[in-house]
Amino acid sequence: QVQLVESGGGLVQAGGSLRLSCAASGRTFSSYAVGWFRQAPGKEREFVGFVAVITRGGRLIDYADSVKGRFTISRDNAKNTVYLPMNSLKPEDTAVYYCAGRVSYGSSRADEYDYWGQGTQVTVSS
Repeated sequence: QVQLVESGGGLVQAGGSLRLSCAASGRTFSSYAVGWFRQAPGKEREFVGFVAVITRGGRLIDYADSVKGRFTISRDNAKNTVYLPMNSLKPEDTAVYYCAGRVSYGSSRADEYDYWGQGTQVTVSS
């Protein structure tokens, strides 16, 4: 059993920054890939980025084109935490942000993740 809790969301003006955190329980956290997803009202959940443990030929860290160059992902296994610093935020970034876990390999597909947090709200005003 792995439990994930997101935090760090809030209200910011366009161009501002936030850092989201995903805190995990479990002794084997270091063996899990962690993905970030977001969902805006009336829209489907979309991929943001992931950090994996190993690769099958792709990238260890990957991002959606919509956030590339603005968002980053890092992890601190000693603290069982993954971070998502977000810069140059835009109104279209407004959504509930979720972190998710799966074993070893990263994925951009939400249905390939086994564990999910409850989400944290990010609102960017214009």
